[in-house]
Amino acid sequence: MASFLFEVAVFAPLIGFLVAGCFGHLMGDNAARFTTIALMTCAALSAIGVLGFEMGDVGTFVVPVADWIHAAGFRADWQLRMDMLSVSVVAMVTVVSLLVHVYSVGYMAHEARPVYRFFSYLSLFTFAMLMLVTSDNLLQLFFGWEGVGLASYLLIGYWYDRPSACAAAIKAFVVNRVADLFFLVGISLVFIRLGSVSYDDIFAAIPYHVNDTFVLFGTHPLFEVIATLLFIGAMGKSAQLFLHTWLPDAMEGPTPVSALIHAATMVTAGIFLMVRMSPLVSLAPVTRDLIVLVGGTTSFFAATVGLVQPDIKRTIAYSTCSQLGYMFVAVGVGAYQASMFHLTTHAFFKALLFLGAGCVIHAVHDEQDMFRMGGLWRKIPFTYAAMWIGSLALAGIFPFAGYWSKDAILEAAWMSDSGMAHYGWVMGCVTAFLTALYSWRLIFLVFHGKPRDAHLHDGAHESPASMLVPVGLLSVGAVVAGVVLAPFYIGSHQAAFWNGAIAAIPGHDVIERLEQTPGFIALVPTFAAVFGIAVAYVCYIASPGIPAALARSLRPLYLFLLNKWYFDELYDVAIIRPYRAIARLLWKGVDEDVVEGIPEGLARLTAGSAGQAVRIQTGSMAVYAFSMLIGLVVLLTTMLFFR
Repeated sequence: MASFLFEVAVFAPLIGFLVAGCFGHLMGDNAARFTTIALMTCAALSAIGVLGFEMGDVGTFVVPVADWIHAAGFRADWQLRMDMLSVSVVAMVTVVSLLVHVYSVGYMAHEARPVYRFFSYLSLFTFAMLMLVTSDNLLQLFFGWEGVGLASYLLIGYWYDRPSACAAAIKAFVVNRVADLFFLVGISLVFIRLGSVSYDDIFAAIPYHVNDTFVLFGTHPLFEVIATLLFIGAMGKSAQLFLHTWLPDAMEGPTPVSALIHAATMVTAGIFLMVRMSPLVSLAPVTRDLIVLVGGTTSFFAATVGLVQPDIKRTIAYSTCSQLGYMFVAVGVGAYQASMFHLTTHAFFKALLFLGAGCVIHAVHDEQDMFRMGGLWRKIPFTYAAMWIGSLALAGIFPFAGYWSKDAILEAAWMSDSGMAHYGWVMGCVTAFLTALYSWRLIFLVFHGKPRDAHLHDGAHESPASMLVPVGLLSVGAVVAGVVLAPFYIGSHQAAFWNGAIAAIPGHDVIERLEQTPGFIALVPTFAAVFGIAVAYVCYIASPGIPAALARSLRPLYLFLLNKWYFDELYDVAIIRPYRAIARLLWKGVDEDVVEGIPEGLARLTAGSAGQAVRIQTGSMAVYAFSMLIGLVVLLTTMLFFR
C-alpha cells in the first residue's frame, strides 16, 4: 500500500503536466486548472499517507519503475527510493506545490493569454523535483536535477514578451550549467573509482576507499575531491556565493513561480544532494570546512544586500539565499538533520512570504517598489497578519517555525569542535540581526506610515479567497511546523525517525549534543533578532529620516550593497566581455575571414578566371587562326632557343 501511494505521489504531477500541456488548448483554462489541482491534491494526500506509513518504521526500500541503462559494466535502473529522507521531502514538496497551484488560480486570473501552459509547467516543476528526491542513484538524481533547471527556465521566462524575463531565464539556465559541469565530473569520478552510481553500492564501497587518493594539482584524498565537486554543483542550484547571481533575477517570473522555486523546489536541491551523500561528505573534513565558509559568508552577503533592495520580491529572494547559507552551515558541521529541519520549516514560511508579497502586488496593481507603498495594513489586514507571521518565523522568534530550526543550526555550529564552525556561528548570529532588520523594513515600508502613492493606496484591495486560503494554511505551518517536527527531526525521536537515512559523522554526532549548548549562546540569535526589529522600528517608524541620511553619508557603502557587491559588474568585466571579444574574434576573424573566406575567395578566383576566359571566345575564325599562328610562333621560337 505504501509503495502504491508513493508512486501516486510522484507520478500524479507528471500526468497533470501531460494532460494540461498536451490537451490544454482543447480543454480550456478552467479544465486545465481543475485537472492539475486535482492531481496535485492526490499527490499531496498520498505523500502524507506514505509519511504516516514510514513513521511506522517501514524502513528503506525501493520501488522498481523500469529498466533504464544497461551498458557493459554500467547499470542504472529507474527506481524510487523510499526512506524517511525522501518521503519527508516528497510530503513537503507536494503540499507546498498544491497550495501554489491553488494560489495561482487567483493570481493568474487576469492574465490575458491562456494559462493552461503555466499550470502544466508548475506540475512539470513539481514532478522534476520529486524525481530528484526519490532517486535511487546519482544519474536518476541528475535527471531530476536538470528537470528542475528546465522547468525554472520555462517558468522564469513565462512572460516571454518581456526582454528582462527572457534574459533572467537564460541567466538562470547558464549559471546552473556551469555548476552542473562540476556535478557531472563528480558523478563520473564516483563511478570510475567506486564502481557504481547507485546509493547503496556507493555507501557500501566507502569503507574500502577511505585512504584512496586522487591526483589533481597535487595528491588529495579521493573523497575530498568528490565531495568538493558535488558541493560546487550544489552551490549553483542552491544559489551560494559566486553562483548566486541568477536567483534575484528569477523574480521576473510570476510570483507563484518565485514561491515554488524558493520554498519547495530548485534551491533546496543542493541541500538535498549534500544530505543524501552524507556518508561520503562526512569523510571529507576539508570540504566540510569549505561548505561552512561558503554557507556562512553567503548568509551574511545576502542579508546585507537585502537591507537596501527597493523591490519587495527581491528582498525576499535575498532572504532565501541567506537561509540556504544557514542550511549549508549545518551540512558543514555535520548537523544534517538540522539542515533538513530548516529546509522543511523554511518551505512553509518562505512560501508564505512570497505568496503574501504576491497579495500585496495584486492589491497595488502589480507595483513592486516598496517606496511607492505605505499604510496598507488597513486595506489588506489578512495579508498584513500573514506577513507578520512569516517574518516572525524567518527571524527565528519563539515559538514560530524558524526559531526551532535556525537556532538548532547555530547551536550545532557552536557545539562543533571547529574554528570554521565558530565562524559559521558568528556569521549566523550577525545574519539573524540583519534578517530581522530587513524583514521589518519591508513590513514598515509596505504596511505602515503614510501612503506614498495615493492612487495605489486608494485602489488597494484584499485578494480573492483562492489566494488567501493557501496563505492562511501556510501561516498555520509557519506557526506550528517547528514545535511539531522538532522532536522528530532533531529531538529525542530523531534516530528512530531518520532510521539510517542520514549518516552521522563517526565520533562527532553533534545533534546528540545540542541540549548541552550554554544557555546564553542559545539566546544570542533571539536577542539579535529582537534587536534587529527594534532598529527597524527606530529607522522606519520613529525616525524615518535615518535611512536616507545614512545612505547619503555612507553613499559608497550604500551603492556597494544596492549593486549587490558588484558581482554582476565584476563578472561582466572578468568573464562576459572577454568571452564576447573571443567569440567575436572567432566569428569575424576565423569563421568569416578564414573558414568562409578561403572557399569564397577560391570561388571568386574561379569565377573571375572563367570570366576572362569567356572574353577570348569571340566566335571569329580569323581571331582563332591568328591566335593559333601566335602560339605556333612561340612554340617554334622556344624549341629553337633551347636546342
